[in-house]
Amino acid sequence: MREPPSVDALFAELMQAGEDARRLRDWLVERDPDDGVLRPLLRRPVPVRLLELLAATFPWSTRPQVLGGVVLNPRTPRPLALRLLPSLFWRDLAEVAATPRVALAVRVHAEAALKERLPEMRLGEKVSLGRIATPPVLAALLGDVESRVARAALVNPRLREEDLLAAIRLDTVPLALLEAVAESTRWAERYGVKLGLVLQARTPLSVALGQISSLVKRDLERVASTPGLSPLVRAAARRVAGS
Repeated sequence: MREPPSVDALFAELMQAGEDARRLRDWLVERDPDDGVLRPLLRRPVPVRLLELLAATFPWSTRPQVLGGVVLNPRTPRPLALRLLPSLFWRDLAEVAATPRVALAVRVHAEAALKERLPEMRLGEKVSLGRIATPPVLAALLGDVESRVARAALVNPRLREEDLLAAIRLDTVPLALLEAVAESTRWAERYGVKLGLVLQARTPLSVALGQISSLVKRDLERVASTPGLSPLVRAAARRVAGS
């Protein structure tokens, strides 16, 4: 039994075919490549005409994993990539959003598509997405009421302190996020986060009081004079500021 051709050999065949549509169609019919072959091939600078044929030719045009590979290829024309986005799995959308070599407009639309899908995604999917999402999608995930989603977002290396603080300041910030931040080894010791927790009226009393002794006098006075905070938090801030 003959060994199947390697990805290198298949890529060489495609380079020989070039942008010749007839030769590329013949190659698709002869090789009948499956998803496991096409995904690594599509990471290479394959002919643009092949990308267009895959998006328009059955059965490849019905396979989300193949279409994901097409969108991720930087040679794919932007209108084609934008048209294919709704057909992708959420994980490919997340990869598109995070891939610098993809056109900015395509990445932005991928992020928008992900945010639209969030209400329909299962908990486990949102947890997985939280670990890899880009900042615009992370902002939406930080508002999720599930603590597992909040914890996943907090370990995402793309999460910036300014974005986390913006989420903490929201009037609608979920309790799950406030508790997860207070327990986070990455974020709980950051001064700006400590202050943000104290200044958020929804922060559990025990968490807010636990940050008071870490604040400098200027911020203690700010806490003491902030309306809407718990009287106990404001009194504790005045007491520590005066000591």
